[in-house]
Amino acid sequence: MHNLTRRQWLKSTTVPMLAVGLGRAINTSDILVYGATSGGVLAAVQAARMGMNVTLIARHRTVGGASANGLGYADVGRWHTIGGLAYEFFHRLWLYYRNPAVWRWQSRDSYKGVFGQGPLAMDDRHQAMWCFEPHAAEYVFQAMLKDAGVRVVYGQLDRSGHGVHRTGPTIHSIRTTQGAIFRAGIFIDATYEGDLMAAAGVRYFTGREANSVYGETIDGIERHLAVGNQLPPGIDPWRIAGDRQSGLLPGVFSRIDGPDGSGDKKIQAYAYRMCLTDVPANRVAIEKPDGYTADQYELLFRAIACGVRRFFTLSLLPNRKTDSNNSGGMSTDYIGMSYGYPDGSDAQRDRISLAHRRWQIGLVWTLQHHPRVPAEIRDFYRSWGLPRDEFIHTKHWPEEIYVREARRMVGDCVLTQNQVVNDRATRDSALLGSYTMDSHNVQRYVDHLGQVRNEGDVQVWVSRPYRVPWQIILPRRAEAVNLLVAAAVSASHMGFGSLRLEPVFMMLGQVAGTAAALSYKNKATVQDLPYHDLRRQLLADEQILQP
Repeated sequence: MHNLTRRQWLKSTTVPMLAVGLGRAINTSDILVYGATSGGVLAAVQAARMGMNVTLIARHRTVGGASANGLGYADVGRWHTIGGLAYEFFHRLWLYYRNPAVWRWQSRDSYKGVFGQGPLAMDDRHQAMWCFEPHAAEYVFQAMLKDAGVRVVYGQLDRSGHGVHRTGPTIHSIRTTQGAIFRAGIFIDATYEGDLMAAAGVRYFTGREANSVYGETIDGIERHLAVGNQLPPGIDPWRIAGDRQSGLLPGVFSRIDGPDGSGDKKIQAYAYRMCLTDVPANRVAIEKPDGYTADQYELLFRAIACGVRRFFTLSLLPNRKTDSNNSGGMSTDYIGMSYGYPDGSDAQRDRISLAHRRWQIGLVWTLQHHPRVPAEIRDFYRSWGLPRDEFIHTKHWPEEIYVREARRMVGDCVLTQNQVVNDRATRDSALLGSYTMDSHNVQRYVDHLGQVRNEGDVQVWVSRPYRVPWQIILPRRAEAVNLLVAAAVSASHMGFGSLRLEPVFMMLGQVAGTAAALSYKNKATVQDLPYHDLRRQLLADEQILQP
Protein backbone atom coordinates (compact mmCIF):
# COMPACT_ATOMS: atom_id res chain seq x y z
CA MET A 1 0.00 0.00 0.00
CA HIS A 2 2.70 2.46 0.98
CA ASN A 3 4.20 2.36 -2.53
CA LEU A 4 0.96 3.57 -4.18
CA THR A 5 0.14 7.17 -4.94
CA ARG A 6 -3.06 8.62 -3.48
CA ARG A 7 -4.69 8.57 -6.92
CA GLN A 8 -3.88 4.85 -7.25
CA TRP A 9 -5.24 4.18 -3.76
CA LEU A 10 -8.50 5.92 -4.53
CA LYS A 11 -8.86 4.04 -7.80
CA SER A 12 -8.16 0.73 -6.08
CA THR A 13 -10.70 1.28 -3.29
CA THR A 14 -13.52 3.21 -4.93
CA VAL A 15 -16.82 1.37 -4.98
CA PRO A 16 -18.50 1.68 -8.40
CA MET A 17 -21.45 4.09 -8.19
CA LEU A 18 -24.11 2.54 -10.38
CA ALA A 19 -26.80 4.72 -11.92
CA VAL A 20 -29.92 2.56 -11.89
CA GLY A 21 -32.46 3.97 -14.30
CA LEU A 22 -35.92 3.48 -15.72
CA GLY A 23 -36.55 0.15 -17.40
CA ARG A 24 -34.01 -1.81 -15.36
CA ALA A 25 -35.02 -4.94 -13.45
CA ILE A 26 -36.40 -4.48 -9.95
CA ASN A 27 -33.51 -4.46 -7.47
CA THR A 28 -33.90 -6.80 -4.51
CA SER A 29 -31.79 -7.05 -1.38
CA ASP A 30 -32.11 -8.14 2.23
CA ILE A 31 -31.33 -4.71 3.63
CA LEU A 32 -31.67 -1.37 1.84
CA VAL A 33 -29.99 1.72 3.28
CA TYR A 34 -31.16 5.05 1.92
CA GLY A 35 -28.62 7.83 2.35
CA ALA A 36 -24.83 7.43 2.16
CA THR A 37 -24.13 9.62 5.18
CA SER A 38 -21.43 8.49 7.59
CA GLY A 39 -24.07 6.56 9.52
CA GLY A 40 -25.56 5.17 6.32
CA VAL A 41 -22.19 3.83 5.20
CA LEU A 42 -21.54 2.13 8.52
CA ALA A 43 -25.09 0.75 8.72
CA ALA A 44 -24.55 -0.88 5.32
CA VAL A 45 -21.11 -2.17 6.28
CA GLN A 46 -22.39 -3.66 9.54
CA ALA A 47 -25.32 -5.45 7.93
CA ALA A 48 -23.08 -6.79 5.15
CA ARG A 49 -20.53 -8.08 7.64
CA MET A 50 -23.37 -9.99 9.29
CA GLY A 51 -24.00 -11.83 6.03
CA MET A 52 -26.76 -9.68 4.55
CA ASN A 53 -27.17 -8.72 0.90
CA VAL A 54 -27.08 -4.92 1.23
CA THR A 55 -27.78 -2.07 -1.17
CA LEU A 56 -26.80 1.48 -0.25
CA ILE A 57 -28.48 4.28 -2.20
CA ALA A 58 -26.32 7.40 -2.33
CA ARG A 59 -28.01 10.69 -3.15
CA HIS A 60 -24.74 12.52 -3.79
CA ARG A 61 -21.55 11.94 -5.72
CA THR A 62 -19.57 11.55 -2.50
CA VAL A 63 -20.22 9.01 0.23
CA GLY A 64 -19.75 9.79 3.90
CA GLY A 65 -22.02 12.80 4.34
CA ALA A 66 -20.66 15.74 6.33
CA SER A 67 -17.46 13.87 7.22
CA ALA A 68 -16.52 13.73 3.54
CA ASN A 69 -17.76 17.26 2.87
CA GLY A 70 -15.49 19.40 5.01
CA LEU A 71 -16.27 18.35 8.58
CA GLY A 72 -12.80 17.02 9.28
CA TYR A 73 -12.45 18.54 12.76
CA ALA A 74 -14.51 15.75 14.26
CA ASP A 75 -16.95 16.51 17.08
CA VAL A 76 -15.49 13.79 19.25
CA GLY A 77 -16.90 14.62 22.67
CA ARG A 78 -15.16 12.09 24.91
CA TRP A 79 -13.12 9.93 22.58
CA HIS A 80 -13.22 6.86 24.83
CA THR A 81 -17.00 6.55 24.26
CA ILE A 82 -16.45 5.88 20.56
CA GLY A 83 -16.27 2.19 19.71
CA GLY A 84 -17.13 -0.34 17.05
CA LEU A 85 -17.13 0.69 13.40
CA ALA A 86 -16.87 4.37 14.31
CA TYR A 87 -13.55 3.77 16.04
CA GLU A 88 -12.49 1.58 13.13
CA PHE A 89 -13.11 4.54 10.81
CA PHE A 90 -10.81 6.79 12.85
CA HIS A 91 -8.24 4.01 13.14
CA ARG A 92 -8.24 3.46 9.37
CA LEU A 93 -7.65 7.17 8.94
CA TRP A 94 -4.69 6.89 11.27
CA LEU A 95 -3.30 4.07 9.11
CA TYR A 96 -3.89 6.19 6.00
CA TYR A 97 -1.86 9.03 7.45
CA ARG A 98 1.00 6.72 8.40
CA ASN A 99 1.99 6.75 4.75
CA PRO A 100 4.49 9.56 4.00
CA ALA A 101 3.18 9.80 0.43
CA VAL A 102 -0.11 11.38 1.54
CA TRP A 103 1.67 14.27 3.25
CA ARG A 104 1.97 16.41 0.13
CA TRP A 105 1.85 19.88 1.66
CA GLN A 106 3.48 19.38 5.04
CA SER A 107 5.35 16.66 6.90
CA ARG A 108 3.68 14.28 9.29
CA ASP A 109 5.99 15.40 12.08
CA SER A 110 4.92 19.02 11.63
CA TYR A 111 1.32 18.03 12.37
CA LYS A 112 2.15 16.35 15.66
CA GLY A 113 0.93 18.34 18.64
CA VAL A 114 -2.12 19.74 16.84
CA PHE A 115 -5.25 19.20 18.93
CA GLY A 116 -8.68 18.24 17.70
CA GLN A 117 -11.83 18.66 19.78
CA GLY A 118 -10.31 17.24 22.94
CA PRO A 119 -7.70 14.64 21.99
CA LEU A 120 -4.65 15.13 19.83
CA ALA A 121 -5.69 15.34 16.20
CA MET A 122 -3.21 12.59 15.38
CA ASP A 123 -3.38 10.28 18.38
CA ASP A 124 -0.52 7.81 17.95
CA ARG A 125 -1.01 6.38 21.42
CA HIS A 126 -4.56 5.22 20.67
CA GLN A 127 -3.99 4.85 16.93
CA ALA A 128 -6.79 7.17 15.88
CA MET A 129 -6.91 10.21 13.59
CA TRP A 130 -9.53 12.65 14.85
CA CYS A 131 -8.89 15.34 12.21
CA PHE A 132 -8.70 14.55 8.53
CA GLU A 133 -9.04 15.86 4.98
CA PRO A 134 -12.36 15.37 3.14
CA HIS A 135 -10.88 13.09 0.46
CA ALA A 136 -9.25 10.93 3.15
CA ALA A 137 -12.61 10.38 4.86
CA GLU A 138 -14.22 9.34 1.59
CA TYR A 139 -11.31 7.05 0.84
CA VAL A 140 -11.84 5.21 4.13
CA PHE A 141 -15.61 5.02 3.70
CA GLN A 142 -15.18 3.65 0.18
CA ALA A 143 -12.66 1.09 1.40
CA MET A 144 -14.99 -0.11 4.14
CA LEU A 145 -17.86 -0.47 1.67
CA LYS A 146 -15.71 -2.35 -0.81
CA ASP A 147 -14.30 -4.68 1.85
CA ALA A 148 -17.82 -5.51 3.05
CA GLY A 149 -19.18 -6.12 -0.45
CA VAL A 150 -21.90 -3.46 -0.25
CA ARG A 151 -23.58 -2.56 -3.54
CA VAL A 152 -23.68 1.23 -3.91
CA VAL A 153 -26.05 2.89 -6.36
CA TYR A 154 -27.02 6.48 -7.05
CA GLY A 155 -30.61 7.59 -6.71
CA GLN A 156 -33.06 10.06 -5.21
CA LEU A 157 -36.23 8.88 -3.50
CA ASP A 158 -39.37 9.93 -5.32
CA ARG A 159 -40.94 12.19 -2.68
CA SER A 160 -43.96 13.16 -4.77
CA GLY A 161 -46.19 10.76 -2.84
CA HIS A 162 -45.56 7.65 -4.93
CA GLY A 163 -42.06 6.70 -3.81
CA VAL A 164 -42.94 4.20 -1.09
CA HIS A 165 -45.00 1.06 -1.76
CA ARG A 166 -46.42 -0.34 1.44
CA THR A 167 -49.21 -2.40 2.89
CA GLY A 168 -50.21 -1.05 6.25
CA PRO A 169 -47.03 -0.62 8.31
CA THR A 170 -44.93 -2.88 6.05
CA ILE A 171 -42.78 -1.26 3.36
CA HIS A 172 -42.34 -3.44 0.28
CA SER A 173 -40.30 -1.23 -2.02
CA ILE A 174 -39.22 2.31 -2.79
CA ARG A 175 -38.92 4.09 -6.12
CA THR A 176 -36.39 6.70 -7.14
CA THR A 177 -36.94 9.74 -9.32
CA GLN A 178 -35.04 7.85 -12.04
CA GLY A 179 -37.77 5.19 -12.01
CA ALA A 180 -35.77 2.42 -10.37
CA ILE A 181 -37.56 0.19 -7.86
CA PHE A 182 -35.80 -1.29 -4.83
CA ARG A 183 -37.28 -4.09 -2.77
CA ALA A 184 -35.92 -5.18 0.60
CA GLY A 185 -36.87 -6.97 3.78
CA ILE A 186 -35.66 -4.19 6.09
CA PHE A 187 -35.15 -0.51 5.22
CA ILE A 188 -32.87 1.98 6.95
CA ASP A 189 -33.33 5.73 6.56
CA ALA A 190 -29.86 7.19 7.10
CA THR A 191 -30.53 10.62 5.60
CA TYR A 192 -30.00 13.69 7.75
CA GLU A 193 -33.41 14.89 6.58
CA GLY A 194 -35.43 11.75 7.37
CA ASP A 195 -36.80 11.58 3.82
CA LEU A 196 -37.69 7.89 3.69
CA MET A 197 -39.21 8.06 7.15
CA ALA A 198 -41.43 11.00 6.13
CA ALA A 199 -42.42 9.41 2.80
CA ALA A 200 -43.42 6.25 4.66
CA GLY A 201 -45.86 8.18 6.84
CA VAL A 202 -43.86 8.06 10.05
CA ARG A 203 -44.66 10.87 12.46
CA TYR A 204 -41.98 13.54 12.85
CA PHE A 205 -41.40 17.06 14.17
CA THR A 206 -39.46 20.05 12.87
CA GLY A 207 -38.36 23.07 14.85
CA ARG A 208 -38.22 23.50 18.61
CA GLU A 209 -40.67 22.02 21.08
CA ALA A 210 -41.98 24.17 23.88
CA ASN A 211 -40.23 23.35 27.16
CA SER A 212 -43.55 22.12 28.50
CA VAL A 213 -43.83 19.29 25.95
CA TYR A 214 -41.16 17.09 27.55
CA GLY A 215 -40.54 18.97 30.80
CA GLU A 216 -37.31 20.57 29.55
CA THR A 217 -35.77 23.94 30.35
CA ILE A 218 -33.67 24.85 27.28
CA ASP A 219 -35.61 23.56 24.27
CA GLY A 220 -37.82 26.39 22.98
CA ILE A 221 -37.19 30.07 22.31
CA GLU A 222 -34.45 31.18 24.69
CA ARG A 223 -33.49 34.88 24.63
CA HIS A 224 -31.88 34.65 28.06
CA LEU A 225 -29.51 31.86 26.97
CA ALA A 226 -28.39 33.73 23.86
CA VAL A 227 -24.92 34.68 25.04
CA GLY A 228 -22.71 32.48 22.86
CA ASN A 229 -22.05 33.38 19.22
CA GLN A 230 -23.73 36.68 19.88
CA LEU A 231 -23.43 40.00 18.07
CA PRO A 232 -21.73 42.88 19.87
CA PRO A 233 -24.06 45.52 21.33
CA GLY A 234 -24.79 48.64 19.36
CA ILE A 235 -25.64 47.30 15.89
CA ASP A 236 -28.41 49.32 14.24
CA PRO A 237 -31.04 47.12 12.51
CA TRP A 238 -32.08 49.50 9.71
CA ARG A 239 -30.75 49.44 6.15
CA ILE A 240 -29.94 53.13 6.56
CA ALA A 241 -28.74 53.46 10.14
CA GLY A 242 -31.29 55.30 12.24
CA ASP A 243 -33.91 55.42 9.48
CA ARG A 244 -36.86 53.14 10.26
CA GLN A 245 -38.42 53.93 6.90
CA SER A 246 -35.48 52.27 5.11
CA GLY A 247 -36.52 48.80 6.30
CA LEU A 248 -34.70 46.15 8.27
CA LEU A 249 -31.37 44.64 7.27
CA PRO A 250 -31.63 41.34 5.35
CA GLY A 251 -32.49 38.41 7.60
CA VAL A 252 -33.52 40.49 10.61
CA PHE A 253 -37.00 40.13 12.17
CA SER A 254 -38.72 43.02 13.89
CA ARG A 255 -39.47 40.82 16.91
CA ILE A 256 -39.59 37.26 18.21
CA ASP A 257 -43.01 35.62 18.04
CA GLY A 258 -43.40 34.04 21.44
CA PRO A 259 -42.11 34.12 25.00
CA ASP A 260 -39.03 32.26 26.21
CA GLY A 261 -39.73 28.56 26.53
CA SER A 262 -42.37 28.49 23.81
CA GLY A 263 -41.93 26.40 20.69
CA ASP A 264 -41.67 27.35 17.04
CA LYS A 265 -41.11 25.78 13.63
CA LYS A 266 -37.87 27.58 12.89
CA ILE A 267 -34.68 25.65 12.12
CA GLN A 268 -31.18 26.29 13.43
CA ALA A 269 -28.75 27.77 10.92
CA TYR A 270 -27.02 25.77 8.21
CA ALA A 271 -23.68 26.43 6.54
CA TYR A 272 -21.05 24.70 4.47
CA ARG A 273 -18.03 23.37 6.32
CA MET A 274 -15.38 25.18 4.30
CA CYS A 275 -12.10 23.48 3.58
CA LEU A 276 -9.44 26.14 3.02
CA THR A 277 -5.69 26.13 2.51
CA ASP A 278 -2.90 28.68 2.66
CA VAL A 279 -0.45 26.64 0.53
CA PRO A 280 0.06 28.73 -2.64
CA ALA A 281 0.71 25.71 -4.86
CA ASN A 282 -2.59 24.12 -3.81
CA ARG A 283 -4.70 27.24 -3.38
CA VAL A 284 -7.53 28.37 -5.66
CA ALA A 285 -8.54 32.00 -5.17
CA ILE A 286 -12.08 32.68 -3.98
CA GLU A 287 -13.99 34.64 -6.60
CA LYS A 288 -16.87 37.07 -6.17
CA PRO A 289 -20.06 35.01 -6.60
CA ASP A 290 -22.72 35.74 -9.22
CA GLY A 291 -25.32 38.23 -8.01
CA TYR A 292 -23.04 39.67 -5.33
CA THR A 293 -24.11 42.95 -3.76
CA ALA A 294 -22.35 44.59 -0.84
CA ASP A 295 -25.61 45.41 0.96
CA GLN A 296 -25.99 41.68 1.70
CA TYR A 297 -23.06 42.12 4.08
CA GLU A 298 -24.04 45.36 5.82
CA LEU A 299 -24.37 43.46 9.11
CA LEU A 300 -20.79 42.27 8.64
CA PHE A 301 -19.55 45.83 8.13
CA ARG A 302 -21.38 47.01 11.23
CA ALA A 303 -20.01 44.13 13.31
CA ILE A 304 -16.52 45.12 12.20
CA ALA A 305 -17.23 48.73 13.18
CA CYS A 306 -18.18 47.42 16.64
CA GLY A 307 -14.82 45.69 17.02
CA VAL A 308 -15.30 42.15 15.66
CA ARG A 309 -12.13 40.89 13.96
CA ARG A 310 -12.51 37.14 13.39
CA PHE A 311 -15.41 35.53 11.55
CA PHE A 312 -14.88 31.77 11.29
CA THR A 313 -12.60 29.07 12.62
CA LEU A 314 -9.43 27.88 10.93
CA SER A 315 -9.20 24.47 12.64
CA LEU A 316 -6.17 22.77 11.16
CA LEU A 317 -6.45 19.53 9.23
CA PRO A 318 -3.48 17.68 7.72
CA ASN A 319 -1.68 19.20 4.74
CA ARG A 320 -2.27 22.82 5.78
CA LYS A 321 -6.03 22.64 5.27
CA THR A 322 -8.84 23.74 7.54
CA ASP A 323 -12.29 22.79 8.64
CA SER A 324 -13.70 26.32 8.85
CA ASN A 325 -16.87 26.49 10.88
CA ASN A 326 -19.12 29.18 12.28
CA SER A 327 -17.61 31.16 15.15
CA GLY A 328 -19.13 34.31 16.59
CA GLY A 329 -22.29 36.28 16.09
CA MET A 330 -21.50 37.16 12.47
CA SER A 331 -20.01 34.18 10.73
CA THR A 332 -20.61 31.45 8.16
CA ASP A 333 -24.06 30.45 9.47
CA TYR A 334 -26.75 31.87 7.17
CA ILE A 335 -29.13 32.53 10.03
CA GLY A 336 -32.83 32.37 9.23
CA MET A 337 -32.40 30.92 5.74
CA SER A 338 -32.84 27.20 6.49
CA TYR A 339 -36.52 27.19 7.47
CA GLY A 340 -37.87 25.76 4.22
CA TYR A 341 -35.27 23.02 3.88
CA PRO A 342 -36.56 20.06 5.96
CA ASP A 343 -39.88 19.64 4.17
CA GLY A 344 -38.81 21.32 0.94
CA SER A 345 -38.87 19.62 -2.45
CA ASP A 346 -35.60 18.63 -4.07
CA ALA A 347 -35.75 21.82 -6.16
CA GLN A 348 -36.42 23.98 -3.10
CA ARG A 349 -33.53 22.41 -1.24
CA ASP A 350 -31.25 23.01 -4.21
CA ARG A 351 -32.21 26.69 -4.21
CA ILE A 352 -31.62 27.00 -0.47
CA SER A 353 -28.25 25.26 -0.76
CA LEU A 354 -27.21 27.49 -3.66
CA ALA A 355 -28.21 30.61 -1.70
CA HIS A 356 -26.09 29.43 1.22
CA ARG A 357 -23.15 28.73 -1.06
CA ARG A 358 -23.30 32.13 -2.75
CA TRP A 359 -23.73 33.95 0.54
CA GLN A 360 -20.87 32.13 2.25
CA ILE A 361 -18.44 32.53 -0.67
CA GLY A 362 -19.47 36.18 -0.82
CA LEU A 363 -18.73 36.54 2.89
CA VAL A 364 -15.18 35.27 2.44
CA TRP A 365 -14.64 37.38 -0.69
CA THR A 366 -15.86 40.44 1.20
CA LEU A 367 -13.46 39.80 4.08
CA GLN A 368 -10.62 39.43 1.59
CA HIS A 369 -11.31 42.33 -0.76
CA HIS A 370 -13.98 44.86 0.20
CA PRO A 371 -12.65 48.36 0.97
CA ARG A 372 -15.00 48.71 3.97
CA VAL A 373 -13.11 45.87 5.63
CA PRO A 374 -9.95 47.13 7.40
CA ALA A 375 -6.67 46.25 5.72
CA GLU A 376 -5.45 44.06 8.59
CA ILE A 377 -8.56 41.87 8.30
CA ARG A 378 -8.28 41.66 4.52
CA ASP A 379 -4.62 40.70 4.80
CA PHE A 380 -5.39 38.00 7.38
CA TYR A 381 -8.04 36.26 5.27
CA ARG A 382 -6.55 36.81 1.83
CA SER A 383 -3.93 34.12 2.34
CA TRP A 384 -6.66 31.45 2.40
CA GLY A 385 -8.28 29.84 -0.62
CA LEU A 386 -9.97 26.64 -1.72
CA PRO A 387 -7.78 23.51 -1.95
CA ARG A 388 -7.18 22.45 -5.53
CA ASP A 389 -7.06 18.76 -4.57
CA GLU A 390 -10.46 18.66 -2.81
CA PHE A 391 -13.98 18.52 -4.29
CA ILE A 392 -12.70 18.31 -7.85
CA HIS A 393 -16.18 17.94 -9.38
CA THR A 394 -17.78 20.87 -7.54
CA LYS A 395 -15.18 23.58 -8.13
CA HIS A 396 -13.40 22.78 -4.86
CA TRP A 397 -16.46 23.54 -2.74
CA PRO A 398 -18.23 20.84 -0.65
CA GLU A 399 -21.01 19.08 -2.51
CA GLU A 400 -23.30 18.79 0.52
CA ILE A 401 -24.51 21.57 2.79
CA TYR A 402 -24.14 20.86 6.50
CA VAL A 403 -27.67 19.98 7.63
CA ARG A 404 -27.43 20.40 11.38
CA GLU A 405 -31.03 19.44 12.01
CA ALA A 406 -34.11 18.82 9.89
CA ARG A 407 -36.91 16.39 10.70
CA ARG A 408 -36.85 14.39 13.92
CA MET A 409 -38.91 11.23 14.29
CA VAL A 410 -41.46 11.04 17.11
CA GLY A 411 -41.37 7.47 18.33
CA ASP A 412 -42.54 5.77 21.50
CA CYS A 413 -39.14 6.60 23.02
CA VAL A 414 -37.97 10.23 22.72
CA LEU A 415 -34.51 11.28 23.94
CA THR A 416 -34.75 14.66 25.68
CA GLN A 417 -32.60 17.02 27.70
CA ASN A 418 -33.64 15.10 30.80
CA GLN A 419 -32.13 11.77 29.68
CA VAL A 420 -28.95 13.49 28.53
CA VAL A 421 -28.48 15.08 31.96
CA ASN A 422 -29.59 12.03 33.96
CA ASP A 423 -29.66 8.62 32.29
CA ARG A 424 -30.37 6.54 35.41
CA ALA A 425 -33.77 5.53 34.07
CA THR A 426 -32.39 4.63 30.63
CA ARG A 427 -32.61 0.99 29.66
CA ASP A 428 -31.47 -0.91 26.58
CA SER A 429 -28.35 1.15 25.91
CA ALA A 430 -27.01 0.92 22.35
CA LEU A 431 -24.21 3.51 22.52
CA LEU A 432 -22.91 6.39 24.60
CA GLY A 433 -23.40 10.10 24.02
CA SER A 434 -21.16 12.72 25.55
CA TYR A 435 -21.25 15.92 23.50
CA THR A 436 -22.56 19.29 24.64
CA MET A 437 -26.26 19.99 24.05
CA ASP A 438 -25.67 22.35 21.16
CA SER A 439 -27.94 24.44 18.97
CA HIS A 440 -26.74 27.10 16.56
CA ASN A 441 -28.62 30.37 16.24
CA VAL A 442 -32.12 30.22 14.82
CA GLN A 443 -33.03 33.85 14.12
CA ARG A 444 -32.00 37.51 14.25
CA TYR A 445 -34.31 40.12 15.70
CA VAL A 446 -34.53 43.67 17.01
CA ASP A 447 -34.33 43.67 20.81
CA HIS A 448 -35.94 46.06 23.30
CA LEU A 449 -33.02 48.45 22.89
CA GLY A 450 -33.50 48.63 19.13
CA GLN A 451 -30.36 46.62 18.37
CA VAL A 452 -29.79 43.45 16.34
CA ARG A 453 -29.45 40.29 18.42
CA ASN A 454 -29.16 36.59 17.66
CA GLU A 455 -31.40 33.97 19.27
CA GLY A 456 -31.21 30.21 19.42
CA ASP A 457 -27.60 29.48 20.36
CA VAL A 458 -27.60 27.04 23.28
CA GLN A 459 -24.48 25.29 24.52
CA VAL A 460 -24.95 23.31 27.72
CA TRP A 461 -22.08 21.15 28.93
CA VAL A 462 -22.79 17.45 29.47
CA SER A 463 -20.94 16.48 32.64
CA ARG A 464 -20.60 12.75 31.93
CA PRO A 465 -21.24 10.22 29.17
CA TYR A 466 -24.83 9.00 29.04
CA ARG A 467 -26.51 5.89 27.71
CA VAL A 468 -28.56 6.20 24.54
CA PRO A 469 -31.51 3.78 24.26
CA TRP A 470 -31.70 1.84 21.04
CA GLN A 471 -35.43 2.50 20.74
CA ILE A 472 -34.83 6.05 19.45
CA ILE A 473 -34.26 4.54 15.99
CA LEU A 474 -37.63 2.72 16.07
CA PRO A 475 -40.81 4.12 14.51
CA ARG A 476 -44.09 3.37 16.20
CA ARG A 477 -45.35 -0.11 15.39
CA ALA A 478 -48.54 1.19 13.75
CA GLU A 479 -46.47 3.34 11.37
CA ALA A 480 -43.64 1.08 10.15
CA VAL A 481 -42.50 -2.40 11.21
CA ASN A 482 -39.53 -2.89 8.87
CA LEU A 483 -37.95 0.56 8.97
CA LEU A 484 -35.12 1.90 11.15
CA VAL A 485 -34.12 5.56 11.34
CA ALA A 486 -30.40 6.09 11.87
CA ALA A 487 -30.01 9.89 11.74
CA ALA A 488 -33.34 11.73 12.09
CA VAL A 489 -33.88 9.83 15.32
CA SER A 490 -36.61 10.27 17.92
CA ALA A 491 -35.36 13.14 20.06
CA SER A 492 -36.32 16.61 21.15
CA HIS A 493 -34.50 19.63 19.73
CA MET A 494 -32.05 19.72 22.64
CA GLY A 495 -31.77 15.96 23.02
CA PHE A 496 -30.86 15.85 19.36
CA GLY A 497 -28.44 18.72 19.99
CA SER A 498 -26.15 16.32 21.83
CA LEU A 499 -26.61 13.46 19.33
CA ARG A 500 -26.23 15.31 16.01
CA LEU A 501 -22.49 14.71 15.67
CA GLU A 502 -20.81 12.57 13.06
CA PRO A 503 -19.23 10.02 15.44
CA VAL A 504 -22.65 9.49 17.04
CA PHE A 505 -24.30 9.11 13.64
CA MET A 506 -21.68 6.48 12.83
CA MET A 507 -22.49 4.57 16.02
CA LEU A 508 -26.24 4.91 15.39
CA GLY A 509 -25.61 3.52 11.91
CA GLN A 510 -23.92 0.46 13.38
CA VAL A 511 -26.87 -0.06 15.73
CA ALA A 512 -29.32 0.22 12.81
CA GLY A 513 -27.29 -2.17 10.65
CA THR A 514 -27.09 -4.67 13.49
CA ALA A 515 -30.81 -4.45 14.29
CA ALA A 516 -31.74 -4.76 10.62
CA ALA A 517 -29.65 -7.90 10.14
CA LEU A 518 -30.95 -9.56 13.29
CA SER A 519 -34.56 -8.70 12.49
CA TYR A 520 -34.20 -10.03 8.95
CA LYS A 521 -32.62 -13.27 10.15
CA ASN A 522 -35.31 -13.75 12.79
CA LYS A 523 -38.12 -12.82 10.35
CA ALA A 524 -39.34 -10.39 13.01
CA THR A 525 -40.55 -6.81 13.02
CA VAL A 526 -37.92 -4.38 14.21
CA GLN A 527 -40.02 -3.61 17.29
CA ASP A 528 -39.94 -7.30 18.29
CA LEU A 529 -36.16 -7.65 18.21
CA PRO A 530 -35.08 -8.81 21.70
CA TYR A 531 -32.69 -6.30 23.23
CA HIS A 532 -30.41 -9.02 24.61
CA ASP A 533 -29.77 -10.26 21.05
CA LEU A 534 -28.90 -6.73 19.90
CA ARG A 535 -26.73 -6.12 22.95
CA ARG A 536 -24.79 -9.34 22.52
CA GLN A 537 -23.97 -8.51 18.88
CA LEU A 538 -23.06 -4.90 19.62
CA LEU A 539 -20.67 -5.96 22.37
CA ALA A 540 -19.14 -8.59 20.11
CA ASP A 541 -18.50 -5.84 17.58
CA GLU A 542 -16.91 -3.58 20.22
CA GLN A 543 -19.65 -0.99 20.56
CA ILE A 544 -19.40 0.74 23.96
CA LEU A 545 -22.69 0.58 25.87
CA GLN A 546 -21.85 1.68 29.42
CA PRO A 547 -19.90 4.69 30.81
